[in-house]
Amino acid sequence: MQMKHLSVFSLCLSALSLCALPLFGQSTVEMGKLKIHVDPKQAYVFVDGKAIRDGSQTIELAAGDHKVGVYNHGYLPKAQQVHIGAGETTDLRVALQSFGDMVSGPFAGIEFKGHPRAAVLLNGQTPDYFVGHVDEFDWNWIWHQRLLVKPGTYNVTITREGNTIWSGAVTAKAGEQVTVDLNNNGAMKTKSWKEGLTLGPQPRFHAGIASATVPVAPVSATLSANSTQVGCEEPTTLKWASADAADTSISNIGEVPRDGNKSVAPTHNTTYVLTAKGPGGEVTRSVTVDVSGQPTASITVSQAEVRYHKIGDKIVEQDSAILHWSANNANSVRVEPFGSDAITGSQTITATPEETTTGPINEEKTYTLTATNACGQTTTKTATLHIVGSIDPPPATTLASLFYPTAYPTRHHPKVGLVNSEQLALANAATQFKTYSIYDENATLSVVGHADVRGSEKYNKALSERRAELVRAFLIDQGILADKIKARAEGKDQQIDMQTVKTLESKGQAKPVKWMAAHPKATWLAYNRRTDIVLEPAGTTSTKIYPVQSADARILWQRPEPSLKMVERASKESSSVQQATLGSAGK
Repeated sequence: MQMKHLSVFSLCLSALSLCALPLFGQSTVEMGKLKIHVDPKQAYVFVDGKAIRDGSQTIELAAGDHKVGVYNHGYLPKAQQVHIGAGETTDLRVALQSFGDMVSGPFAGIEFKGHPRAAVLLNGQTPDYFVGHVDEFDWNWIWHQRLLVKPGTYNVTITREGNTIWSGAVTAKAGEQVTVDLNNNGAMKTKSWKEGLTLGPQPRFHAGIASATVPVAPVSATLSANSTQVGCEEPTTLKWASADAADTSISNIGEVPRDGNKSVAPTHNTTYVLTAKGPGGEVTRSVTVDVSGQPTASITVSQAEVRYHKIGDKIVEQDSAILHWSANNANSVRVEPFGSDAITGSQTITATPEETTTGPINEEKTYTLTATNACGQTTTKTATLHIVGSIDPPPATTLASLFYPTAYPTRHHPKVGLVNSEQLALANAATQFKTYSIYDENATLSVVGHADVRGSEKYNKALSERRAELVRAFLIDQGILADKIKARAEGKDQQIDMQTVKTLESKGQAKPVKWMAAHPKATWLAYNRRTDIVLEPAGTTSTKIYPVQSADARILWQRPEPSLKMVERASKESSSVQQATLGSAGK
């Protein structure tokens, strides 16, 4: 460890309570403390899978159960559930046991600069991939604080308290040292380090007063079967072993212990692949078990391609084909997706695509025959039907979200708040829906009220209810049946984030005016003072396009609550234009 860190580190060790790390603390959550003592003193503490820091320490935690893990490279890790009582301090002592033999070169060196207390993970995201913390790998001159690896490319993650400080690939060559500057977005420099070519075998972990050496051993693994040629109902045993692996799995089996054995009885020729992953990299080993006596089978379609055409919810063209199948040396046959059990048979299949949205249809539907004999040997065959055509949209319905001035409609004036631009947009939506209802008699509208983040949950829930009900009442006035419209309030629970607002602005019909662009937070708030309209059962949601160029845009946008007189004037100014629009639409 560098001398520049020793004074702070020593102070933390001598006054643990002063160095308590608040973790996930909130004023509304009951808290307690974990006072943990670790051996070796360089060991690193993880809580609930999140890197905290190295050494003995006091950690402030929410009351309840937590998974506490202590890790140090070259030692067997220990992880356990610990209960933290509210207002209490829980003492925990963890001593790790060293393991592993020496690691031989040639070596490459990796050095880090910045964030000395952060954990370093190689080739994985869980604590099992921990190799040390940055302060152990940030100096290689008078005192050696170095991470030694075999030549290769390593996926490095630097993390602390649930935050990824930096992640990226680091390629290290024998006899070279790569320095990663964490304070400069992971900028890397490589220099010659000839000592790595001649450095002798190193212990898994060595630390002095101001030095640390951690050599990472490559992952090794073996996989075998006691018999690779099996007959009918004859099992074989897979045996495997791995070293320096954090995760091991075998294809067709799943996750397995680092070492073990398992009896398998494959029903067809099967290749088992052992994958062992660890900080030192990844290796695979495979073994193939051959099974004799497979059944024979065939499955075909009478024509390779059929057509499908749908307009709205009405199918106007739907071809069909005939599927034929047969099997020999089999006592069980399954044809999916039909679920047929006939050894030989045929089935008429109708063109029915998976795609349900509008656009071209170009799909392949696969039919699978699985034939099994008395010995459990299986043969699988498939046939493919090509479905082409299109799904065309129903009559167009373009719905627009409605926006409101701050705090409107108010509790005392629940019918005030739809200004000029919003009344006209809503009148247009009503006209289009009445036309659409002729095409789809089951169509309904869902009106969803929203509010910006200011104010309490209760206040915003009531406010968004008034907004949804105001739109619902307006639509009923335009001749839409009341049972065709449902209203609900989301309050401030479903906020559009600022990035989405920027995206919506880029898709708008006009660029945002300067006074909106200059105040992005006010614009974000304005976008969340709205009511969305959803066309059901199609699920089409109104476009959240802000009326940037309307005369009342500034009243809608401003953060302070506008006066009642101002909002009423902005609402009534549209009456003559609106009545003319509604009158012509109803004729």
